[in-house]
Amino acid sequence: MPNEPVIILQNVTVRYRVPRENYHTFKEFAIRRIQGRVQYLDLLALQDINLEIHKGEVFGLIGPNGAGKTTLLRLIAKVMRPTEGRVWVKGRIAPLLAIGAGFHMELTGRENIFLNGTLLGLTRREIEALFNQIVDFAELWDFIDAPLRTYSSGMVARLGFAVATARMPDVLIVDEVLSVGDIAFQEKSAARIREFREAGATILLVSHSMAAVKKMCSRAAWLDGGVLRAVGGVSEVIEKFEKYMGISN
Repeated sequence: MPNEPVIILQNVTVRYRVPRENYHTFKEFAIRRIQGRVQYLDLLALQDINLEIHKGEVFGLIGPNGAGKTTLLRLIAKVMRPTEGRVWVKGRIAPLLAIGAGFHMELTGRENIFLNGTLLGLTRREIEALFNQIVDFAELWDFIDAPLRTYSSGMVARLGFAVATARMPDVLIVDEVLSVGDIAFQEKSAARIREFREAGATILLVSHSMAAVKKMCSRAAWLDGGVLRAVGGVSEVIEKFEKYMGISN
């Protein structure tokens, strides 16, 4: 169905409670908590977010560091729950939330493919069937039996992207991973995302690169201080963001 929503956030708020004072040891904190002397601050990571993302969209999420983007992605990936409101996601999610997320640095690339694939919901038989395709895409045959701690950040990102996208998800969440690695791999990753979009997958792309968002996304949202400042066409949202940030082209 055209414009069928696959991600819906309704009145979503995320609130963190943090102590007003810094404590040097856990023992000091525990004693003061037992005594009822710990005072807390409520920090709002997200405030009353309402957002719909549709089937087949490549949707961009922009905003400065600390805007709440990662918290929003974690909600959609079902890694955490909101303090208030409702998050609804339809279908299988493949989250690429951070370079190396779900990987173990002491394990080999081969072992990490099986570990990460399992975390993403693949069976061992499915991973075995996809293994060669994953390594081919990541271009890591020469290093596949080396520990991940010997990999560069770009190599880890390539492996993570290859595992997460080995089987087409309903929703793919990509957090800055396309900015890592060489230009050729960035282009190859972008081509795979376009293939997914043409096949009906929904992609949520977070990036500080306005050029990448303009090139790949059909709509975008600007998040700042936990507040959704604008949602709409990519050019319109980026123009508002850059004007607010004082960025001149």
